[in-house]
Amino acid sequence: MTKNSTPSTDSTWTGMVPVDDTALAVTDTGGPGIPVIYLNGQFATQGYWSKVIADLGPAFRHITYDERARGKKSQKSADYSFEACVRDVDAVLAARGVARPLVVGWSYGAFVGAHWTSRNPDRALGAVLVEGAQPYDWMNEAMEQRIRKLFKRLGWVTPLLRPTGLVPRLSAEQQAASNIELGWLARESELGPVLDKITVPTRYVVASGSSFGSKGDEQELIRASLHSVVARNPNITISAKVASNHDAILRKDFRAVADAVREVAPY
Repeated sequence: MTKNSTPSTDSTWTGMVPVDDTALAVTDTGGPGIPVIYLNGQFATQGYWSKVIADLGPAFRHITYDERARGKKSQKSADYSFEACVRDVDAVLAARGVARPLVVGWSYGAFVGAHWTSRNPDRALGAVLVEGAQPYDWMNEAMEQRIRKLFKRLGWVTPLLRPTGLVPRLSAEQQAASNIELGWLARESELGPVLDKITVPTRYVVASGSSFGSKGDEQELIRASLHSVVARNPNITISAKVASNHDAILRKDFRAVADAVREVAPY
């Protein structure tokens, strides 16, 4: 393993990291391994990464955290924007003394990871983008209305599940707004230039079939956009296309994600 200048801790640390008007629940396994920061799905928690982390083992230093108002401990905020999520990456890294991480993101976290990696070419060791950050013009006014109706229908059940940490402490409108913002950021004109600027080894792991809220072949059309990304940027390749769907990929195909991390790790 190559040496790096990133400070490490001797054992697992868990605690709260202040940022802006809130604080985030963070876990850092410590150790001398290559530091990896994991970026969650839009309303997911750090627990989703457990199988990937177990497969990679102590050769890596694993840093996970729950975004604003996610999980059981991360606090609420006045700002749930995408840019706030990108700022949170820097806050967590600074708090843990990590200068150069390998970035791994799933779904919404893949978008955050792509933006952070693109903006920080001298800091990112590499990136693995799982089922996200695929440039495609799927958002329009009709889709906005569809998203708002979906989260409004789910609004009655989310308060019942919030004590478990399985759903965010956001209103239905806040969840819809976050999803809609991401849709506009996913457009080719917005995301394409971000991906074109990535200069470090980057791997995609993509799923098959549909995901929650999608219909028909919508998801496969979005995934197909990666072919033009790979053709334009030699730093980016597709590591694997797996059998599981978007929602189950970290649980059922965690080995493919772990293998992609090993591909970009600077050994």
